[in-house]
Amino acid sequence: MLKIKTNYGPEQSILETDRATLRIGSKAGEFAAYDLMLGALSACFHSTLHDILEKRKVEIPTIEIIVTGEKRTEVPTTLEWVNLEITVTGDADEKQFLRSVDLAAKYCSVHETISKVARMSHEVKFIH
Repeated sequence: MLKIKTNYGPEQSILETDRATLRIGSKAGEFAAYDLMLGALSACFHSTLHDILEKRKVEIPTIEIIVTGEKRTEVPTTLEWVNLEITVTGDADEKQFLRSVDLAAKYCSVHETISKVARMSHEVKFIH
């Protein structure tokens, strides 16, 4: 079962699980709702990609994912587009890695959920 507890107060609001706590809101040092959504996408995408690379017995390099997106101006302001910029540092079989990224886009549940309302894209850069 998934469970998130959120306490909203006049001074600060806290989101917590059994594993971690973070401040939410719109002030400095706090995470806003779309920060959390794009962060969830990054975490889910990486986890899915990691699992695919392991199953394919591909060495797992250092991976940085920067997620950007833009919201629509009309209400409700759902996401219009989202892009994942994936930077791979180290030795990687580029062809296998790119195929694994495509599979991660297909099987990451958060990616699939967001794709119902937003145009999704990704780009991969390799640094050797």
